[in-house]
Amino acid sequence: MLRLETVICTFSLLSVAARAEFKARNCSEVREACMRRGFSFAHVPHQEIPGDHLRICLRGNTCCTEEMEDTFGQQSKRDFESLVENSSYALRLTFVSRHKRFDEFFLELLENTERSLNEMFVRTYGKPYMQNSEVFENLFAELKRYYTGGNVNLEEMLNDFWSRLLERMFTLLNSQYVITEDYLECISKYTDQLKPFGDVPKKLKAQVTRAFIAARTFVQGLSVGREVAHRVSKVSCTPACIRALTKMLYCPFCQGMPAVKPCKNYCLNVMKGCLANQADLDPEWNLYIDAMLLVAQRLEGPFNIESVMEPIDVKISEAIMNMQDNSAQVSYKVFQGCGQPKPAGITRSARGVSDVFNARFRPYSPEERPTTAAGTSLDRLVVDIKEKLKQSKKFWSNLPEEMCVEDRVTAGNASDEDCWNGHSKGRYFPEVQKDGLTNQQNNPEVGVDITRPDTFIRQQIMALRVMTNKLKNAYHGNDIYFQDSSDEGSGSGSGSGCTEVCPTYMDDGATETPVVRADRSGPAHGSAPLCVPSVALPTGLALSALALHRQWR
Repeated sequence: MLRLETVICTFSLLSVAARAEFKARNCSEVREACMRRGFSFAHVPHQEIPGDHLRICLRGNTCCTEEMEDTFGQQSKRDFESLVENSSYALRLTFVSRHKRFDEFFLELLENTERSLNEMFVRTYGKPYMQNSEVFENLFAELKRYYTGGNVNLEEMLNDFWSRLLERMFTLLNSQYVITEDYLECISKYTDQLKPFGDVPKKLKAQVTRAFIAARTFVQGLSVGREVAHRVSKVSCTPACIRALTKMLYCPFCQGMPAVKPCKNYCLNVMKGCLANQADLDPEWNLYIDAMLLVAQRLEGPFNIESVMEPIDVKISEAIMNMQDNSAQVSYKVFQGCGQPKPAGITRSARGVSDVFNARFRPYSPEERPTTAAGTSLDRLVVDIKEKLKQSKKFWSNLPEEMCVEDRVTAGNASDEDCWNGHSKGRYFPEVQKDGLTNQQNNPEVGVDITRPDTFIRQQIMALRVMTNKLKNAYHGNDIYFQDSSDEGSGSGSGSGCTEVCPTYMDDGATETPVVRADRSGPAHGSAPLCVPSVALPTGLALSALALHRQWR
């Protein structure tokens, strides 16, 4: 009897103690934390209640109703999406802002170069230039169309420019003859053989094609990086990921510990599981970044479009001088191959020099050169973007670490015993998983189907792979859209064909003073093949181009 009374007494004491402990664990702290977070629950228990209704958090005594757990699940998804957005913000901003800067720079450089050439040639060549200015306008229009993504073969376009310029120059230099369209077509067949402009077209073609291929491809690369970063940052959560996030971020509320943050390694496992597919982007992303850095080196070296475009007016003027210097020889060879054209009337051949040229050439001084892109230079832009690109390597595999930083999600450097381990306040023992989908097979926190890669992420991997290939071709001066499959070694089309470091063409020795012969013969009559061309245009071209050439040198 005494023994029974003792048992009853002991049981009663334990019951009182249990009730006292249960009563002590009230939910006021949880209610206050929910209010601070902006939750507006219909009911938050004043003290713990049985948790049989819970589907994610522990089913013991809890401060959470079914409504609270459901809301926490929805909020976990939003929190995760916001974390990814915030963690990738600097990366996305880099690609958006630098793409805009480079694009504005290149377009403004084209506009300024065209304006500079037009102003100089109007002053230098006057009416003959203005009457034929569409040849130059078409050149810049095609360069801009290529840069902005148009289907333009740079080499063919530049060859066509020199052919058109030859036709116009030949017509002006031989104004005593009637030059028909059929005759001009015949002339074009002898362009490569005649080389009327010296080696300027060859040099300029190599420089322009390589520089424009590099510039266009680099800006396209920035655009692809911008789009991939934007798309991959818009993550979609699987149900398993949402469960794991809810358990990590909000189940401490249900346990009456809203201030306790997750353990660092616990957070890493959850994030590595939720971002498994994003981590698989990293190898291709790193290859893409390496390729971008290679092209950036070209932009500040032999493929610098700024150093190619700024003196292009001088180079074209030098070519015109070469044409004038060799005009008699060129005309002679054309007459041999195409026959001598019919003579024109006297009114066409008797124009004076003053009728053709009425302005003296005055070159730009350095301070008059138009600045581009708000005064910046390509070198400064490239130095800046190279540093940013280097910082973005391994971004996607480092994303879990970035998201699990102290104060953002985890307890950080707090004691291992003072963080949430998914069940209680205490040490987290499981090992941190490696990065990528295949390494999540044994993730203790997130159920991941490693046999079903995310199709959307795979599309972004393919986009990076294609862009990387284009960048590697641009590094070698080749445009893959115009590769000639019949000549693998040359990389013909819009490229220089070099396979390693491409040589930069340098100017040869100073051009000698052109010999200008006086035309005292009057209008040509008869059919003598060695008739000297009219000197009106040659004289002006020679003097102007020579002054320009000396100024340039």
